[in-house]
Amino acid sequence: MSQHPDAIAPHGGQLVNRVATPEQKAEFLSKADFLPRVQLDARAVSDLEMIAIGGFSPLTGFMNQSDYTRVVKEMRLANGLAWSIPITLSVTEEIASPLQEGSLIRLDNANGEFIGVLQLTQKYIYDKIQEAINVYRTDDAKHPGVQVVYNQGSVNLAGDIWLLQRDPHSQFPTYQIDPAASRQMFRDKGWKTIVGFQTRNPIHRAHEYIQKCAMETVDGLFLHPLVGATKEDDIPADVRMRCYEILLEHHYPEDRVILAINPAAMRYAGPREAIFHALVRKNYGCTHFIVGRDHAGVGDYYGTYDAQYIFEEFEPGELGIVPMKFEHAFYCTRTKQMATTKTSPSKPEERVHLSGTKVREMLRRGELPPPEFSRPEVAAELARAMQKSVNSER
Repeated sequence: MSQHPDAIAPHGGQLVNRVATPEQKAEFLSKADFLPRVQLDARAVSDLEMIAIGGFSPLTGFMNQSDYTRVVKEMRLANGLAWSIPITLSVTEEIASPLQEGSLIRLDNANGEFIGVLQLTQKYIYDKIQEAINVYRTDDAKHPGVQVVYNQGSVNLAGDIWLLQRDPHSQFPTYQIDPAASRQMFRDKGWKTIVGFQTRNPIHRAHEYIQKCAMETVDGLFLHPLVGATKEDDIPADVRMRCYEILLEHHYPEDRVILAINPAAMRYAGPREAIFHALVRKNYGCTHFIVGRDHAGVGDYYGTYDAQYIFEEFEPGELGIVPMKFEHAFYCTRTKQMATTKTSPSKPEERVHLSGTKVREMLRRGELPPPEFSRPEVAAELARAMQKSVNSER
C-alpha cells in the first residue's frame, strides 16, 4: 500500500475506468439500432455505474461463472482476491436464448435509454437458493435481498461493460464524487488516513458519536451515504441528504469531513455486505472503515455484531482496509453523554436508544425523537418530510 501514490491502493491494485471514450461512444451509438437489447432494473443500473467508475475495482464487468461460483462459496474471486458479493446481470431464459456469446449487447435503463454496452462472453445458469443461503444466510423470501434474487432471471450474462457517458446525478450533482475524484481530494487535503462511513439512514447521535471517535485517530471522515435502490420504507435519499447537510453545518469541523454519494444499491446482506462496503470505500481511497451494530442488516436475520466477526475470516492485511469496530452507542442518562457499554457504568434502564422503526413511528405521529437520540434540527427536518409524506398519502 505504501508504494501507491495515494494513501491506499485500489482493490486489486488499479482503479478501473469503463466509461466510454468519445470515440468508443460514437462507435457504440452508430450500432445502437442493430444491437440486441437488455433492459436493466435500478440495481443493475447502479452496478453498471459502479463498475464503470471504479467503485467495484477490480471488476471490469458482470461476473463470469468461475468468479461468481467462488464468490458465493468462498468470498473470493477466481484469482483468490477477497470479494464477498456477486455482481451479476440476471435475465430470463427467454431473453438470454437469442444472445450470442462474443457479441455486443445494448444495455438500456427503465426508460429505454441506451446507457451501456456489454461484451457478452458467457451465459450461465446459477442456483438461486445456494446464492441466497451463502450470501444472505437465509432462503427466506421475505428477506429483501433474497427476494430480489428469487424474482430475477435464471441466467447470468457475463462480460466487460462500458458506460456510455457519466452524467451529473439528477438529485445530488455536487456530491457526485467518483473514486478518482475522492482520491484527488484526499491528496489535495494531505490526508493520509481516511475513515469511511456507510449509511442508508439519517445520522443520529449514536452514528455521530462513533464517527467522531474515529475522527480522533484519522485525518478525515468520508461520509458516504448510499443513494441507490433501497427498501420502500427506508427514508428517501433527498431527505437523508438534507439531514447530513444540516448536521455537518452545525456539528462537524468543516475541513475534516467530505460528504459524497455512493450510487450503489443496498443488498441488505449483513456481514457479507460489510466486507463489500469496506472494499468499495477502499476503492474511493479510504484507509479505514467504520463497522457498527448490525451493519447492512435487516430484521433479525443477523447477530448484532456478525458484521464485525466476519472480518476475522480474512488474514490481516488481506482486505487492505482497516475495520474500526464499534459497540452499540446510546445516550447515558447517568453520565449525561453518548457512550457504549465499554465506557458507561449505566444500567439498561439508564440508556436511551431507539430503533429506526420506532423513530419512523414517532415521526408519523408527528412526534420528534428526543434530543438524546437525534439532534433537534435534524429531527425537525425528518418530521417535516414525514408529515409531507403522510399528507400526500391521504
